[in-house]
Amino acid sequence: MSIVIVGSGIAGVTFAEKYRALSPDTEIVLVTAEHDGYYSRPLLSRGFTKTDIEQSIILKSFAKLRENGIDVIAGSEVTAIDRNTKTIAIDGPGQEKSLAYDQLILAQGSAAFVPPPFRPFENLFFSLNSLTDLKAMRKFRQPFLNQNKHPHWAVIGGGLIGCEVASDLAVAGDKVTIYHMMDRLMERQLVAEDSTALLSVLQASGVDVLLEQSVQGFAEEDGKVCVLTDVTTEFDALIVACGFKPRAELAHQAGLDVGRGIKVNDYLQTSDEAIFALGDVAELPDGKLYAFILPIRSQALWLASYLAGQEQAAWSPAPFSTKAKVHGFEAGHPYNL
Repeated sequence: MSIVIVGSGIAGVTFAEKYRALSPDTEIVLVTAEHDGYYSRPLLSRGFTKTDIEQSIILKSFAKLRENGIDVIAGSEVTAIDRNTKTIAIDGPGQEKSLAYDQLILAQGSAAFVPPPFRPFENLFFSLNSLTDLKAMRKFRQPFLNQNKHPHWAVIGGGLIGCEVASDLAVAGDKVTIYHMMDRLMERQLVAEDSTALLSVLQASGVDVLLEQSVQGFAEEDGKVCVLTDVTTEFDALIVACGFKPRAELAHQAGLDVGRGIKVNDYLQTSDEAIFALGDVAELPDGKLYAFILPIRSQALWLASYLAGQEQAAWSPAPFSTKAKVHGFEAGHPYNL
């Protein structure tokens, strides 16, 4: 029996560890594009006020997972799924080019969503979706700090991630301007009263918030990057934080049913009985994507128990809550999830 997992976030690693505990003899292989180990993605948006973040964010090394009987193929991308032969194709530095599975777990999570009009300018901005992204931003920032200066950032998007990263950069001493197309911040998660409170907290920390902004594109001029609206404004760096997009391309190419994410039934099973999906990438029958830590962990633990024969009832989400990691902000009402 061989189980192959694609992805080393909380969904993939939690599943792997739980299944290993329940089934000591099953071959478990985890394939990931990451190099640094299993890390806490929610801490990415606190990557500027924590000086040791590149070390403290790591929850478990890949070496430790291997010691626990989970074979990790790191720095590698799964490029194709052959459902007829039950194999995946791998592109990476290792010797493995093809890997057979009895059951395949898709847990690739999500990528940063870049609106189509912005895509021609991808070399001009950062996105914050991985430890690699964070390292690149910290590397860019360091020469300013070495000269006792701070960069001026433009953050495109006043949703959850945009507000979190803007807050952390501001508290770390950088100048930040948020451009948001809507008339209030985090309108998907917060009631209007809490959006107003969030605006006040961010402004008090030094963040300049521009609402109802139509960003037409970006440009580079004299070593600066420009945000193009009705006026052109120069910044040292740009961050696009316009939400997330489930990594469903691999499943789509394999002919699995895909909507917003990879469509699964109440047992997290895709349209192929040997393939399951977990976490951000899984679209449940009600159309929901559970892109939050508690339900993702719940899915992973449940699926491991189900596939090990320890669970028979379908997965269902337990009540959960979340909150924005904005310094000094507490919502007065429950978040819309």
